[in-house]
Amino acid sequence: MIVAVPGSKSVTARALFLAAAAGGESVLRRPLLSDDTDGFAAGLAALGYGVDRTDPDAWRITGSPAGPPAPAADVQCRDAGTAARFLPALAAAGHRGTYRFDASAQMRRRPVAPLTGALLALGVDLMHDGEAGRLPLTVRAAGIKGGDVELDASLSSQFLTALLMTGPLTAEGLRIRVTGIVSVPYVEITLAMMRGFGVEVTREGDTFVVPPGGYRPADYAVEPDASAASYVFAAAALAGRTATVPGLGRGALQGDLRFVEVLRRMGAEVEIGPDATTVTGTGRLAGVTVNMRDISDTMPTLAAIAPFADGPVRIEDVYNTRVKECDRLEACAQNLRAQGVTVETGPDWIEIHPGTPAPVEIACHGDHRMAMSFAVAGLRTPGTTFDDPSCVKKTFPDFHEFFARLRADWGV
Repeated sequence: MIVAVPGSKSVTARALFLAAAAGGESVLRRPLLSDDTDGFAAGLAALGYGVDRTDPDAWRITGSPAGPPAPAADVQCRDAGTAARFLPALAAAGHRGTYRFDASAQMRRRPVAPLTGALLALGVDLMHDGEAGRLPLTVRAAGIKGGDVELDASLSSQFLTALLMTGPLTAEGLRIRVTGIVSVPYVEITLAMMRGFGVEVTREGDTFVVPPGGYRPADYAVEPDASAASYVFAAAALAGRTATVPGLGRGALQGDLRFVEVLRRMGAEVEIGPDATTVTGTGRLAGVTVNMRDISDTMPTLAAIAPFADGPVRIEDVYNTRVKECDRLEACAQNLRAQGVTVETGPDWIEIHPGTPAPVEIACHGDHRMAMSFAVAGLRTPGTTFDDPSCVKKTFPDFHEFFARLRADWGV
């Protein structure tokens, strides 16, 4: 059956930044409306950019290459890592103004130090209002000259994306030497989208070379969210059903579509066409050892369904999941153990043994991916409940209704 999923959060956030940085009006087609993207758009509006969302399927953004039109703003980034990492960099490239950025208690706990350290090295007047390396922070914009900068992106690719997208707004461009990097496919999304707005980044070994000159406006179509699609694909594999997600095919920008290759290794049938991907469950899930460094947002999806495999599922190289909305590696382990499943963990890995999960209340830790991942596993564990079901509003506000319709259509 055909299953449509909402637009990509990652693509929507990047498109909002790029449209704001471009001269003229850009149109974003079929963007995601969720708490994260709503917060990002509201942040742009607070900074003085033109944000018209009258048509929910065609947001119109009026950019300002010179930086935020507002001379001052207090921006609330909510729970959104994209807003908390991207918007201060955008504001810093402006030529005047004072801008304060704060966020929820959850987002305040997440690091921004690699990015703010790089901005300080570039001469940006930036001050942390509380704990160093975390929000809240204040930026006093006076333009960025550019030049060489070093960045550790081993905790989050969003730090690199923020610098890459800011590069064309600097006077001389940027040469970003990366000493560590995680979630490379998200960086590839950034580079492809920058091309769509008129900027070509080159790479020399571990250095990204970003030219100055700014962006041109674009009419940009947002892909369906591949991370959200992982729940549909995992559900099909688990329930022995077929799901086709249109809009995600061989040319998709998002690396999280590679999750279907993990399902293929576990025994599902997978077909990736030019414009759609189909997964069919075969009634069997095999154990697997998989490195998920580059698709770590789908780690909880795999962890939640892992007990139904006929052998251990070992997920490796996912240390960065410990600094997401919660410590996802530990949260998955805790919930699985509460269900009676045998789990072993290390600093950057988790191994889950076959078992029959008991229906319990899942501890979401305020993390949308905990709720959605264990909802998928609930196909085989009736009676599963959640202590915070509404946390899905961050990226997929009507997920529970969507998933209930999917279950009804499948008769499971």
